[in-house]
Amino acid sequence: MRIDLHTHTLLSDGALLPIELARRASAMKYEALAFTDHASAGNIKRIIHESKKDAELAAEWDIEVLVGCEITHVPVTKIDEVVSTARKLGAEIIVVHGETISEPVEKGTNRVATNNPDVDILAHPGLITEEDVQAAADNGVLLEITSRPSHCMTNGHVASLARRIGAKLVVNSDAHSPSDLITDERARAVAAGAGMNQEEIELAVARNPREIVRRIRG
Repeated sequence: MRIDLHTHTLLSDGALLPIELARRASAMKYEALAFTDHASAGNIKRIIHESKKDAELAAEWDIEVLVGCEITHVPVTKIDEVVSTARKLGAEIIVVHGETISEPVEKGTNRVATNNPDVDILAHPGLITEEDVQAAADNGVLLEITSRPSHCMTNGHVASLARRIGAKLVVNSDAHSPSDLITDERARAVAAGAGMNQEEIELAVARNPREIVRRIRG
């Protein structure tokens, strides 16, 4: 059963209400889903508060829905502060928008995120350095392999360094619309396309995300 820990709703730049996205995922037999709308200091309280209401409703459909955020384009000197705020506001999962090659993300974002143990996932980290992958491994920050077309071109680079250094990976959709949600089969194909072997695919698609959900839910 599929677990996706990086999605967006109309609380930021997605197409659906949180409850609509949860319903779509439920209909696709998802085991768990995370609402991780784009967040900064100005909107973080609102998106966590509002998405939490729909996460509670979605429990009626036997799907675990985590409430979180994707800290996006925050100055590197303020990322740790916003991460701390997110936790205080009740974010169950924190994603940081990494240095994808398709957007002008401030250099140093990957470094700050991978050095903060309170960050769960560094999304689409682009041409991440060996030093930052090592920091992710040391601090338990998972690196994302993404199915999103605008961010996936560096998946192979991320997977290769993660294998060599020992960092954990997770396959996410970064869904912004219902058509972006992917099946388990598609997630495995994305991972295989990044050069991952069967054991690595199983970890990134199933075991690592399930471990995060289990840790959060206790």
